[in-house]
Amino acid sequence: MLSIESITSFLGWCAVINTGVLILSSALLIAFMQPIINLHSKLFGLEKENLPLAYFQYLGNYKIAIFILNIVPYIALRVMY
Repeated sequence: MLSIESITSFLGWCAVINTGVLILSSALLIAFMQPIINLHSKLFGLEKENLPLAYFQYLGNYKIAIFILNIVPYIALRVMY
C-alpha cells in the first residue's frame, strides 16, 4: 500500500510534468501556428478558421485538468500532513 508521502510526491511530479507539457504545447503553438494549422487541416479535414478556437479550448481544458487532478489534490495532501 502506498503512503501519503509517496502519493503527495507522485502528484507533485505529475503537476510539474503536466505543466511542462502545457508550456511546451503553448510555446510550439505560438511559434508554429500556421504550419500546425495547415497540418491538422489536411490531416483531419478540418476548416482552418476553426482550428485556433480548438487549440484554445484544448489548452484551457488541459490547464483545468492539471489543476483539478494534480495541483488541488497535491495541496490538500500537503496541508493535511
